[in-house]
Amino acid sequence: MTEIPVSITHLFHSYGSTVLYSDLTLSFEEGRIYGLLGKNGVGKTTLIKILMGFLKPKGGECRIFGDPANAITPATRARVGLLFERHLAYNFFSIEQVERFMSRFYSRWKRERYYELVDILGLPRTHKIAWMSEGQRSQVVLGLILAQDPELLILDDYSMGLDAGYRRLFVDYLREHLKDGRHTVILTSHVIQDMNRFVDDVVFLRRGGETYTTSLEAFSRNFHCVRLAKDSLATESLREAFSCAANGASSLPIPSIVNIEEHREYFELFSFQAKEDVLQGLERLGVPSASTALCEVPMDLEDAFVGYTGRY
Repeated sequence: MTEIPVSITHLFHSYGSTVLYSDLTLSFEEGRIYGLLGKNGVGKTTLIKILMGFLKPKGGECRIFGDPANAITPATRARVGLLFERHLAYNFFSIEQVERFMSRFYSRWKRERYYELVDILGLPRTHKIAWMSEGQRSQVVLGLILAQDPELLILDDYSMGLDAGYRRLFVDYLREHLKDGRHTVILTSHVIQDMNRFVDDVVFLRRGGETYTTSLEAFSRNFHCVRLAKDSLATESLREAFSCAANGASSLPIPSIVNIEEHREYFELFSFQAKEDVLQGLERLGVPSASTALCEVPMDLEDAFVGYTGRY
């Protein structure tokens, strides 16, 4: 039976009194590309540290291809390609030297994958990594990861320091080499729009370990934003209810709404319900003019991410 690439069960971890995960249970299946999303501070990088055995959780269990995350065997580690937080390489090596050095650790090393990408730079293979720009070093790192032929790729904020061209190149090469469907990818990025061209599934992580996982296609299709002009609110009490919800109150005035953002002249209401269902909820709250003041707002992926997680 094929092992699940990543399995997380009842994970608990905290920093002092700040609890990141209280009972996180999650799995990442073979052949899927996951975007791990969440606001700063919810524990995305901490989760990657735990998965790679760099950090021991205070409770629960994480397994990589069946191995405990804090006791991964060398054979299992060779099945994992990791890019952690920034594009690091052995700066004192040349392009050629770093490839020869890294090839010793991976039995399935694909030398041609490395040079296919790195030769695009047009640099001599004796060129030192220390002399490269951030974007050029990212190509070296990506080439090394692809040459490993890993079954699981974990990419933490791969876009850091890269301009739009290098980010596009990074994503295009990854997508080309992963199209056989046998790889699993977990990635984080502050450039949400890059994921729109790349990931299969999105995993929204909230502090405390609450998660929401769905396909990117379903999230983009089913998550809506409607805008309500403030002058349509019938009473001060209703205005206060929306304002409290927008500022993080535990309950929203309409159950189908997952987030409310307040702007100077209007509210934006984010929901997995259609505009008509939101309208009915508003009318039940006594906003009869909502039918003329409510309009649906188109969103790109970044808009939807902010709408789901909140601006603050």
